[in-house]
Amino acid sequence: MAEPAIAEAPKPPALVNLTIDDRPVSVPKGTNVVVAAKKLGIHIPHYCFHEKLTVAGNCRMCLIEMGTPKMSPDRKPVLKPDGSPEIGWIPRPQIGCATTVSEGMAIKTTSKMVEDCRKGVMEFLLINHPLDCPICDQAGECHLQEYSVEYGTGESRFVEKKVHKPKEVELGPRVTLDDERCVMCSRCIRFCQEVAHDDVLGFMDRGSHTTLGCYPGKQLENNYSLNTVDICPVGALTSTDFRFKMRVWFLKETESICTSCSTGCNVLVGSREGVVYRQTPRRNDSVNSDWMCDKGRLDYKWINDGHRLVQPLYRLDASHVRGGPDRPETHVAIEWDSALKACREKLSAARGSLAILASGRCSTEELFLLKSLASAYGARATDIVGRSWDADKILVSADRNPNTNGARLMGLAGEKPGSSIAAIRDGIERGEIHALIVAHECAVKAGIPVSTLQKLKTLIVVDILPGETTLHAHFILPGASHVEKRGTFINGKKRIQRFQQAHPARGLSLPDWEILRHLMPGEQTPAFSSFEGLFKAMCAQTPALNKLTWNGIGDQGADLGNAF
Repeated sequence: MAEPAIAEAPKPPALVNLTIDDRPVSVPKGTNVVVAAKKLGIHIPHYCFHEKLTVAGNCRMCLIEMGTPKMSPDRKPVLKPDGSPEIGWIPRPQIGCATTVSEGMAIKTTSKMVEDCRKGVMEFLLINHPLDCPICDQAGECHLQEYSVEYGTGESRFVEKKVHKPKEVELGPRVTLDDERCVMCSRCIRFCQEVAHDDVLGFMDRGSHTTLGCYPGKQLENNYSLNTVDICPVGALTSTDFRFKMRVWFLKETESICTSCSTGCNVLVGSREGVVYRQTPRRNDSVNSDWMCDKGRLDYKWINDGHRLVQPLYRLDASHVRGGPDRPETHVAIEWDSALKACREKLSAARGSLAILASGRCSTEELFLLKSLASAYGARATDIVGRSWDADKILVSADRNPNTNGARLMGLAGEKPGSSIAAIRDGIERGEIHALIVAHECAVKAGIPVSTLQKLKTLIVVDILPGETTLHAHFILPGASHVEKRGTFINGKKRIQRFQQAHPARGLSLPDWEILRHLMPGEQTPAFSSFEGLFKAMCAQTPALNKLTWNGIGDQGADLGNAF
């Protein structure tokens, strides 16, 4: 029998040597000048170019001066006295984004010709651009604003009336256009064609009267439409959701993870004074590139909900229910120490007859603690609520939980999440399960009816919003959303990623890991007294995470590969 062929390792790309502003650099063959300069920390201004889109070369802001080595009649480089090649400079500027590097090429990004070209392009772009920076949502993030300061002039020679174009145009349900600000970079058009696969945008008319619009009978309504707002270099495309809500320089941006599906898109959460105003994609080429779906982006309103649970609550006996018949008050506030002590006593009394219904939205650290609770109290069954929907072959995953793999790794769920919920329900009905912990889920919606929940001696719910399950809970322990704590998720491709705390939890609510560690029986485990200690303990007790450190995960995450 012939031996199986061994796959050859991919060959590294051929490198091309060139100089940019008299500084040598080597880049892969096929790289354009803008990207090559970036490797040296040299920024070539541009509007239309985007690394993840095809090259259009229509804004002309990236003009550079280019030269190639002079060649003698025998096709050998002409050398200067110092031995370096003599460069023959092209007399007119070249488009940086559309120029591919070649061996021996020389580039100037700060010459007199280049500076004059940039000033000319800026003057041309500002001829009809409205001077409405004080009311523009893009102010503070606008490339036109930044480049006008750095490369423009302090005055205008234009005295004619500006051309007026459509304003406040609803291109779709989530994107609003102010066409007077458009610099016709075509990024949005190329994004819809190449990434979203929804060729709906285009330019109409000619010259100074060119406008952006949708094709007749169509709207910009695909699930990735708000990415056009991100890549718009000016304030032409704006998010209808974020429009006029907050100045970007007031926002605190925190690195986090989208919780809408198992893709785990990397995001920046923009918040101020405990209120989340927006989520935008954070680049991670191993996960979501530069993009995210609209559904995930807008899935933050629940964090700001005015009905948030902000203090521990204890359920009164039916004979002590207060309030009128229309609005009975079934729960009263209780101190944290009293609530946690009472919960521990109830769980100890129910040892061997406990079940845990966790969530695929819980962090890996919280799932580790829930598994520890299951072991400490001899839980009969554990599971998470499975969520699935259609995938879109771009970013949206069929698994709508961000941390299903975390639950599997911690042993709280099997290959098919939710398969044990029926057993939990039947165990309660038969009187075998006396206590149930529900973390960030609605047990009623998961398939455990109210009549079944009412048979429990102890129902402890850790959540951030009231619902059908909290209404019947004996103890309600207010937790925190993912933007109010630290932790990790393991996405659908088994990549562990961390999210950071943007602001403290509301009211008296606590990060869930702090609540869960206090539910452990007996003396508190010293390792669980801090998040750092908890993370180390989790990694030490989980073979797949043995070699992992918090800093080692980094901002881009770590691939667990075949570790589990």
